[in-house]
Amino acid sequence: MQLLVFLLVYPLLWCISMLPFRLLYFVSDCIYVLVYYIIGYRKKVVRSNIKLTLPHLSENERLAIEIKFYKHMCDMFLEMIKTLNISEKEMKKRFIFTNVKLVLELEKKNKSIVLMCAHYASWEWMIILGKYINFKGFGIYKRIRNPYFDKLVRDIRSKFDATLIDTKTTIKTVNENQEKGIMGIYGFVSDQTPVPYKTHYWQNFMGHEVPVHTGGEMLAKKTDMNVLYLKVEKLKRGHYQATFIPLGENVTNIPNYDISRDFLKEVEKQIYAAPEYYFWTHKRWKFRRDKE
Repeated sequence: MQLLVFLLVYPLLWCISMLPFRLLYFVSDCIYVLVYYIIGYRKKVVRSNIKLTLPHLSENERLAIEIKFYKHMCDMFLEMIKTLNISEKEMKKRFIFTNVKLVLELEKKNKSIVLMCAHYASWEWMIILGKYINFKGFGIYKRIRNPYFDKLVRDIRSKFDATLIDTKTTIKTVNENQEKGIMGIYGFVSDQTPVPYKTHYWQNFMGHEVPVHTGGEMLAKKTDMNVLYLKVEKLKRGHYQATFIPLGENVTNIPNYDISRDFLKEVEKQIYAAPEYYFWTHKRWKFRRDKE
């Protein structure tokens, strides 16, 4: 059954990936109408999250953010599919790094790097980073249950010299690389929601105390890696700008959880500046401590 579903869906995805961007975004507009107005995909979750974290805005202002978010979400979904057939030249034109020299300078220190990222703007196209750096790029991801779609996602995200690591094998892979002297940049999307019983740290995020993923920070401390935050901004439709922000060098001397705290503060600033580009469908505040 899983193979059948894949065989039915894959040709459609391939055809979409071949579309020029103008047609791609026309399709995105059509999907937006379907997803938002007809299906109402996670609309209650999105509306609740925006109201919970941006209570100072009027109902009309929150509704405007909601609509813009769904349009952006549909764009990003199709951009991920487009990656199947996008060229390196086109990707570099559409996803720009403002200060990649900072990464190259850190590479000279002969330490691997933890790159903390957020569900903001676009985290899919950051895979082009592999074409600018000397270290090997690794992306931490959660395996998809359908093995055929899982392979497709791995193929897409590995297109520009990146290697995906399943969350369950991250520590093992990092340790093996350390032993072999393989220097790497490990990308963590670190604003996800851990379950409370696995949580060591809680923090105020967008006005509410929530459990925080600290895996990236703890791994950096254990293996003495430098830590950066990749701040991604959407310039216009299909165009992004990414800036590296240092979160920690000599991390073993930094108090526990300070790096995770600073990371979420950076994410929070971006959300307040342009909330429509945060991924509101995630149940980020599901386990907040002030929940009734």
